[in-house]
Amino acid sequence: MRIVVALGGNALLHRGEPMTADNQRANVHGAAAVLAELIGDGHTLIITHGNGPQVGLLALQAAASSETPFPLDVLDAESAGMIGYVLQQELGNVVKDRLFATLLTQVKVDPRDPAFANPTKPIGAVYDEATARRLAAERGWKIAPDNDKWRRVVPSPKPLEILEIEVLSFLIDHGVIVICGGGGGIPVVQLENGGIAGVEAVIDKDLASSLLARRLGADMLLMLTDVDAVYLGWGTADSRPLGRVLTSDIAGRDFSAGSMGPKVTAAVEFAEATGKPAAIGRLEDAARIVAGTCGTFVTKQ
Repeated sequence: MRIVVALGGNALLHRGEPMTADNQRANVHGAAAVLAELIGDGHTLIITHGNGPQVGLLALQAAASSETPFPLDVLDAESAGMIGYVLQQELGNVVKDRLFATLLTQVKVDPRDPAFANPTKPIGAVYDEATARRLAAERGWKIAPDNDKWRRVVPSPKPLEILEIEVLSFLIDHGVIVICGGGGGIPVVQLENGGIAGVEAVIDKDLASSLLARRLGADMLLMLTDVDAVYLGWGTADSRPLGRVLTSDIAGRDFSAGSMGPKVTAAVEFAEATGKPAAIGRLEDAARIVAGTCGTFVTKQ
């Protein structure tokens, strides 16, 4: 099968874990082993990944070292190159008979998207509430709860078009395993003169991956994260995981806008548009999720 595999930023750098190069390398090494198993099973993979923890760290570093910090679109590109490099290298060390490439991917968004006025995408480290509120006041951040912690949130506009789709198709058709759409892609808008320019945002990588999977004719959209399934009533005494579900049963339910909500929306969009399955689950369960024996498996009918 042709599978678009979306790796969550928190699957590559575990929640609350120090954001060091060694930790990220170790986690990417583990992810590469999981992806290698899928490649060994004969699947064609297109790999995307999140960048929430990483782009937040880069933003902090940029703010500390410059009077004019780089904008988020440039930091999106930087984080995509950083993660893509490590992932490409680790995959090449495990799967030695395949070609890999990392492609910086521009994704067009609407400059009038209401997301610019309502930031929901968490980036960077987690903080206790008091620290988060202090930093927000000092740095002009918007913040929001993230489970029992707080994080900075930024605009996350809807992805509309993947500008490098023809390049991606060419590489995939020639047997290259591509790492693309890093951090949801680099958000750009079209100018009146026909050119493009970056904007201050971080696109949700699951929504971008759903668009990518539809454009590339994928047989499955696989979103891998740090939880084993989608849960109804998450964090309550009535919490329960969802196994196989229809899009009609899951669409419109209330899930967190900063975490599981976009994954469910992405799954529903892909399954409804293609009639093919989308799945959500834990990174280490990837092969069993593809086989349909664990995780949340979303189908149209």
